[in-house]
Amino acid sequence: MAAWNLYRHRNSDGSSKDWAVRSNSDGSITTRWGKTADSLPGVSNRYGVKQLDIERQKQAKGYVLVGAVDIDVNGNVTFPGKTLPATQPQIPDPEPMPTPPIEALYWTIECRAKQAVRVDLGIEVRRLIGVIQALSECHATPEQEWNGWQQFIDASLNAEVFELSGQIKSAHGVLPWLFLLALKAKGFKGVEIDIATETARELSVDLKVEQEVLAFFGTDLDSIRETAEVLGLLKPRLNLAAAMSDTDDCWF
Repeated sequence: MAAWNLYRHRNSDGSSKDWAVRSNSDGSITTRWGKTADSLPGVSNRYGVKQLDIERQKQAKGYVLVGAVDIDVNGNVTFPGKTLPATQPQIPDPEPMPTPPIEALYWTIECRAKQAVRVDLGIEVRRLIGVIQALSECHATPEQEWNGWQQFIDASLNAEVFELSGQIKSAHGVLPWLFLLALKAKGFKGVEIDIATETARELSVDLKVEQEVLAFFGTDLDSIRETAEVLGLLKPRLNLAAAMSDTDDCWF
């Protein structure tokens, strides 16, 4: 048996469900899940997803780390040094940790859509990247190139199911984050995009409530408004002067 990280999500009705993850020597990760019990029957192996990134996404969805456990090939859960099953109430809930500052954004995309949707996703990925390249002159040159651009291009060209994950640091600039938000806002069926802060808070596509993240990139809403409008993340402001001039001929 190998060490797993076990997470628990408590539902409003008092029930709970568990999810566990471990990294494998071949670079893949294995996850297990199920209702809180002595065993977790669900199992899946994934490639191209980092354990840290997927754990942060689970935390953003309300899962709380219980601790390290052992899980055998049948899914039986054992706490190291204990004979108590996973369902025993003696296991204390972890104490809340102080909120750290944002150091990076963590993102994952899981594409299990039908082929037609995957083709549309690829077209939209390339369109958005083209738009962002055209707008990049309006933004400061990033200190570090984001490798996610090439990851998305490669994945979308194949039009196959895929999973990707990674980080966006302040040195990458704000454009990668805006790209992911714009793609998420499209709501492609069968495509799940999650973006979370260092504090495991899942980010909204509403830029107006993400002032902390904008500050993380050293910018603000007014500075990125034009780019956000072109990407469809903000509605264009009404130009009152232009609107009044357009109505001048209507008066007599």
